[in-house]
Amino acid sequence: MLQCKAVLTDGRGKVFVDIVEIDPPQADEVLVQMRAAGVCHTDHKYMFRDIPRILGHEGAGIVVDVGPGVTHVKPGDRVLLNWATNCGECFQCQRGNHSLCESRRHPPLHRTRYKGTGIERAFFLGAMCSHTVVAKQAVNKLEVDISFPAACIVGCAVMTGYGSVVNAAKVQPGSSVVVIGAGGVGLNIIQAARVAGAARVIAVDINGHKLELAQQFGATDVVLAARNDRGLLQAAEQIKAMTAGRGADYAFEATSVPALGAAPLAMVRNAGVAVQASGIEEEITINMRLFEWDKVYINPRYGMCRPSVDVPQILDLYVQGMLKLEELVTRTYPLDDASQAIDDMLAGVNAKGVLVIA
Repeated sequence: MLQCKAVLTDGRGKVFVDIVEIDPPQADEVLVQMRAAGVCHTDHKYMFRDIPRILGHEGAGIVVDVGPGVTHVKPGDRVLLNWATNCGECFQCQRGNHSLCESRRHPPLHRTRYKGTGIERAFFLGAMCSHTVVAKQAVNKLEVDISFPAACIVGCAVMTGYGSVVNAAKVQPGSSVVVIGAGGVGLNIIQAARVAGAARVIAVDINGHKLELAQQFGATDVVLAARNDRGLLQAAEQIKAMTAGRGADYAFEATSVPALGAAPLAMVRNAGVAVQASGIEEEITINMRLFEWDKVYINPRYGMCRPSVDVPQILDLYVQGMLKLEELVTRTYPLDDASQAIDDMLAGVNAKGVLVIA
């Protein structure tokens, strides 16, 4: 049994740091000493879902121990975590849809305890913790020179943004792309669109600071939207004026704001592709006229990524200087300052905030 310091939520809006206990790794499991954990809007959502849990699903650290059946990493290896712990055998896995696995691998709840009671780990990772035991499929070996804070955000923000462009929308060279929301996921959509060869990448946000960041990461144009622009329909007219009156080839929503779930449809041309990349899970109303004509609307999970394939590609692009990862980390915080890191995220202060775990 190992005692660990962790960031927890009671599921009713409270975040606090306390001690949890975890058991050693069993078959096909890995014990990781966490060194960095990203702060994501999903962490904030989990604060209000009525279930106590350890927060964090973007993580990187060092392997401490492995259970039987683990051969791809060993103690001392630097690793990053992903939450698409696919089984490789189910209906979806056999079709390459690893993020849709119907039988995700993870240690059972009772193997992590808070005050003697089993507690959930967010995404079966609970990365905001000094140590975590995870399924072997969650662990990707780091074989490039990258800091732990930059590596940890590959596990979700980078993967989701990159995959939404490359795997889901399949953005073509010379195309025009709109990105609604220049936060952690949005900036990676912008980067990936640039890597994919998009000729024009237009960032839309209500925060001028975020638009400045968007330009640093590859946006060719920016649109400062009005806060009272319902559904961003006024911004959509600006987009059309910038794209020969017809709209962009692709538009991505990356705000996680339910009211903007249909906004990319208003910004793409006929037969264009609209992508809801932020993971909106609330009920929304959509004007079906926005689909006219022949527009495609997709809602990919985790950018349709296969971590065993996409993580090496992302890290290779980083080594080549084509993806900025270190630059995404605006500020780091100690584990005890998790509440402040979440507040700063909600205020739009950082591109990405990361907890550094001693």
